[in-house]
Amino acid sequence: MATLDTLQEADVALRTGIDGDARGTKAGRQVTVLFREGWEGACRELGHDLPWTARRANLFVEGVAVPRAGKRLVIGNLVLEVTQETQPCHLMDEAQLGLRAALKPEWRGGVSCRVVEGGTIRVGDRVELA
Repeated sequence: MATLDTLQEADVALRTGIDGDARGTKAGRQVTVLFREGWEGACRELGHDLPWTARRANLFVEGVAVPRAGKRLVIGNLVLEVTQETQPCHLMDEAQLGLRAALKPEWRGGVSCRVVEGGTIRVGDRVELA
């Protein structure tokens, strides 16, 4: 399994998603977003403090409720539309046994999005529901 790079900023384009992410061209799943509160809840349930990168999501945000399909997330000048829940896969149990099941309730595994308006995002950008 390839390691994930953590960045302080990234460009996100309408057609290709996050610069350098080969999966950014997937329709409806250009960007995946994980929410701190759900992730930490799953980790508490398991009794393990795991790095968020074990989830293999593109973005890790906090302080906003997990939006459902059709809602929009605004991060800095980037606008994303939620298309679906990101389903936890078998790789989660490779990271920590039981993680896949712990991520299923309440969309703890995050959301998949399509890019509505591209932009540059930075660690610390404000995250809002629109």
